[in-house]
Amino acid sequence: MRNYLMEFIGTMFLVLAIGFSNNPLAIGLMLMAMVYMGGHISGGHYNPAVTLAVFIRGKIEGKFVAGYMISQVLGAFTAALIFYLINSHSFYPAPAEGVVLWKTILLELIFTFALCSVVLATATNEKISGNYIYGLAIGLTVTASAYSVGSITGGAFNPSVFLGPMLMDVITGGTSYNHLLLYLIGPFSGGVLAAIVYKYLNKN
Repeated sequence: MRNYLMEFIGTMFLVLAIGFSNNPLAIGLMLMAMVYMGGHISGGHYNPAVTLAVFIRGKIEGKFVAGYMISQVLGAFTAALIFYLINSHSFYPAPAEGVVLWKTILLELIFTFALCSVVLATATNEKISGNYIYGLAIGLTVTASAYSVGSITGGAFNPSVFLGPMLMDVITGGTSYNHLLLYLIGPFSGGVLAAIVYKYLNKN
């Protein structure tokens, strides 16, 4: 239960930073802080794509995967609710107008691959166990990714970052669900690919 609560809290603060700042540096710093705060408790995933990658890597048991993902989405939804209560309108990641769907999916896949690869390399690799760079590396990867393609894809790289705000938007009459496939296919595919590549590159 502590793991799930930590994933809820970390994801909530990540999405709060996204909603209130929409600034890649603030988002990356918040993620870094939350990873350091919760990494020793839950692993500090705060992202269903990361949880999937870590599961394929073999560093989380399958019985915990659904609980992690549900906790992450609930944390993101809570952040979206708080944002709505403060601002009286919803928010959610969205691709740039006129960008072809397959291009945004591809970019979300590529940059989620980068994020998950960094997580696996710095937070799950026994060769550098006990390092203190993992939070910084993960936060900076998100910052760099958001600066690079956020204006094109919406810069989610994380299904819960979309799902939580989408649920809030739909409850209040919005149509953000139109972007659902983009933020499921891209990030989850990136997480799976990162785990496969990591396992290949780190064969004993």
